[in-house]
Amino acid sequence: MNLYRYDGTTEGLFSAIDHILRHEDDPQEVDLKPRQQTLFDEGLFIATNAERSDILVRRFSAAYPENARQVMYVVLSEKEEMETRLLQYINLVSLYGSRIEAHLTHPAVHAVHFLARKVAREVHRFKGILRFAMLEDGSYLAKMEPDFNIIQPLSRFFTRRLRTQQWFIYDVKRSLVSQWDGKKLDFGTLESFRSPELPEEEQEVQRLWKAFVAHIAIPERKNPDLQRSFMPMKYWKYLIEKE
Repeated sequence: MNLYRYDGTTEGLFSAIDHILRHEDDPQEVDLKPRQQTLFDEGLFIATNAERSDILVRRFSAAYPENARQVMYVVLSEKEEMETRLLQYINLVSLYGSRIEAHLTHPAVHAVHFLARKVAREVHRFKGILRFAMLEDGSYLAKMEPDFNIIQPLSRFFTRRLRTQQWFIYDVKRSLVSQWDGKKLDFGTLESFRSPELPEEEQEVQRLWKAFVAHIAIPERKNPDLQRSFMPMKYWKYLIEKE
């Protein structure tokens, strides 16, 4: 089995996959891993080629949009040692197209579908539980700590949902931030972040929201176990009504 290495970036990953698909007779017999910073790193290193990476992503997305979405969800999962599975999956989809569903027992197909569903589930969950608070300048801020790196698909959803507002989404765990100014969506990183003071108007809104949630709750029907099954406690940290 031939071993290939790449630089650990997303562009590097798709560059390596593109190279392997074009030069290897049987990509299913190839192992792909990130480069290790050691003197005795085995395998052939494939340098990042942004143009080839873009060509692969564009062509694959155009031909197989649903499968491309699953591939990107796996990339956003940040799960280690999925490179070979992604290579095999892209190769199989290019061979079988929509008939890939008949190969769900293949380790690569199973692994990609399983992980992509987990990421998609978290994206869907955060669409409903993300809480935005108004800042002094009239913009809005939402903080989160998801298991997966979902800030990009989540932010694109809110450009449609909150199209006329200016807002920020801050991934505390990864120090990533997205900004929507009403016209353009930008992404960046933050090494440190100090939570700004909320204006009195926003504090009053939050107090009213907590009072409303407490008022409509029926004590006799309280079921903490069922509540946790729908929304695990790890997501409660930034829910205003749970503070």
